[in-house]
Amino acid sequence: MTASAAHPASRSTRLAGYAFALGAGTLWGTTGPLSTALYAAGAGLTGIGFWRILIGTLCFIPYGLLQPGFFRVDRRGFLIMAVLGGALAALFEVAYQFGIAGAGVAGAAALLYTAPVMVALLAKPLLGESLTPIRLLLALVVMAGAALTVNGDSHGAGLAGVSTPSLVAGVSGGLLAAASYAGTTVLARWAVPRYGVARVLFYQLIGGTVMLGVVLPLAGRPPAPPYTLGGWVYLITLVLATVLLANILFYAGVRRIDAAPTAVAATIEPVVATLLALVLFGQRLTSFGWLGLAMVVGGVSGGYIEEATTGAPPTQSP
Repeated sequence: MTASAAHPASRSTRLAGYAFALGAGTLWGTTGPLSTALYAAGAGLTGIGFWRILIGTLCFIPYGLLQPGFFRVDRRGFLIMAVLGGALAALFEVAYQFGIAGAGVAGAAALLYTAPVMVALLAKPLLGESLTPIRLLLALVVMAGAALTVNGDSHGAGLAGVSTPSLVAGVSGGLLAAASYAGTTVLARWAVPRYGVARVLFYQLIGGTVMLGVVLPLAGRPPAPPYTLGGWVYLITLVLATVLLANILFYAGVRRIDAAPTAVAATIEPVVATLLALVLFGQRLTSFGWLGLAMVVGGVSGGYIEEATTGAPPTQSP
C-alpha cells in the first residue's frame, strides 16, 4: 500500500483538510449523548452498530443510482475497501462494545485514543509519510490528554471491583478498536484519492454490514432494531451525524492531508463529548479532567499550526 510523495498540497488545501477532520471529530463527539438516548430506549449495544452502518449503506443507494459508474470498482479496490475496510468497520463496532463492557466507557475511550500514535507509526511504512518528532509528539499529547479527559469525571468510580478476566477483555477490546480505527485512517488515506470519498465509504459500510450480519447471529447476538419511534429517531440522527456526515468530513480531510495530522485533528471528539456531558448531564470534571481538555486542545491547535506552516506533501500512487 506504500505510496510515494508527489506535488505538495497548498496551504489552503492543508488547512481545509484539517478543518474537515476537526468537523468530523466534533460530530463524533455527539455519539455519547445519542447512544445514551438509544440505550434508554431499549436498543442493544451491538444492535446499534449493525443498524447504523446498514442504514448508512442504504442512504448511498439513491446517490449511487444517480452517479454513472458509482458501483463499479476494480478487484483491488473491492478487496481493499469492502473486504479489508469492511472488516475494520465490523471489528470496531464489536471490539469497542467489549471495551466498554470490560473497562467502562472512560477506559474504552482512553484506549481508543491510542489510535493517533498507531496512525503516525503505521503511516510511515505503509504510506511513506514522514514521521517527524513534532507529529509523534502531538499524537502522544492528544493521547494523554484524551485519557485524562475521559477519566476526569468526578463521579467516576474507576475500575475498582472489576474482575481480572473482564478487565483483560475490556483492554483487549479497546486496543482492537483503536487498531481498527488506525487501520481505517491509513486505508482511507490510500483509497480516497483513488476512488473518491463516497465510494470508499459506501464499500466500507456495505462490507461491514454484511460481516456483522453474519457474525452477530452466529455469536448469539442477533441485531434487534429499536422498539420505539423515539429510538428510531435517535438512531437515524446518529446515522446522519456520526456515520454519514462525520465520515464524509473525515475522508475529505484525509484526502487533503496526511493520515497522522488527520487523526490528531479528529481527537477533538472527547473534548466535545465532555463539554456536552457537562451541559446535558451535569457531569463535573476534576482538575486532571480539565488538564486533559487543555492538552487535547493544545495538541489539536499544534497540528493546525503545523499544517499552516509546513508543506507536507500528499501521498499519491506511483
